[in-house]
Amino acid sequence: MSSQDIPEENLPAEHAGAPGAVSVADEKDPFADPGLPPHEHRVQDIDERAAKRSERAVALLFTLSMLATVGFIAAFVAIPHDRSIFVFPIGHVSALNFALGLTLGAALFCIGAGAVHWARTLMSDVEIADERHPIEASPEVREKVHADFKQGAKESVLGRRKLIRNTMFGALTLVPLSGVVLLRDLGPLPESKLRHTLWKNGTLLVNMNTNEPLRPSDVAVGSLTFAKPEGLEEHDEEFQTEIAKAALMIVRIQPDNIKDRRELEWSHEGIVAYSKICTHVGCPISLYEQQTHHVLCPCHQSTFDLSDGARVIFGPAGHALPQLRIGVSDEGYLQALGDFAEPVGPAFWERG
Repeated sequence: MSSQDIPEENLPAEHAGAPGAVSVADEKDPFADPGLPPHEHRVQDIDERAAKRSERAVALLFTLSMLATVGFIAAFVAIPHDRSIFVFPIGHVSALNFALGLTLGAALFCIGAGAVHWARTLMSDVEIADERHPIEASPEVREKVHADFKQGAKESVLGRRKLIRNTMFGALTLVPLSGVVLLRDLGPLPESKLRHTLWKNGTLLVNMNTNEPLRPSDVAVGSLTFAKPEGLEEHDEEFQTEIAKAALMIVRIQPDNIKDRRELEWSHEGIVAYSKICTHVGCPISLYEQQTHHVLCPCHQSTFDLSDGARVIFGPAGHALPQLRIGVSDEGYLQALGDFAEPVGPAFWERG
């Protein structure tokens, strides 16, 4: 665009001495500093009623943000997670997700819109030019920065426009509650569930493959058998949760080869029952070496000696496998004589 196409009132002033004048580049100095155009006052700067209207508009946006946050929390509590609604042109969507997205989006948008409107209509818009200075700030510069900060804080009218200040603080205080409420979707608190399993006194040991109760004669010396608590079926809703804590591996060792005294007392005729869950990161243990009575976790090669209290002899596991005390029922079936003495799985839960 040539200078002939620019309206005359938008062309820079020709006289450098005139108020608000800007420099004009010429052949001798093609990079002349253009300076700053004259400052134009906004209607809010000269009309307090207009400033009040802007203040109320900003406060309204912050208030709407607070109401949207409250709506977010109410929707999270009140709307069932399986309810769906039809939204044109998207189609059928989850009512809960739609409500959460709409309310949280409105809360964040109103805070942003309020801040922008506040800055554009009420905060000072005077442009200030400053000379370049060395990177290292001198005491004078630091003092000037502090003064500029105080001046900026004063020009933000935050102290004088209490309605804006209070509603902004309210909106900023409530919005983080949305994230706090979402923490509930991480699931219920575990409480003491991780410290207990389905095993209790009198619970029969059921073969995982045949789904039949185990007798001592079913466990041969050198064999490895996997068992679950009586009454736990694969079609149960909580099967995966419970078997992850209650899964057993059963081996039979000659009593003379059992080195640990408690292990021998908690066994039955050399039949010992240990948790199948590795104490490193919870992988299922399935590899058994009958000559050494060692079991190996296939994930990270933690190795346990089942003839010596299932202590760790190799690998990253932190402690021995928990043992289940067993006996025989009146009908001749293997049964638990209580729960595990310590939590199964990784040592993390023992520190909880």
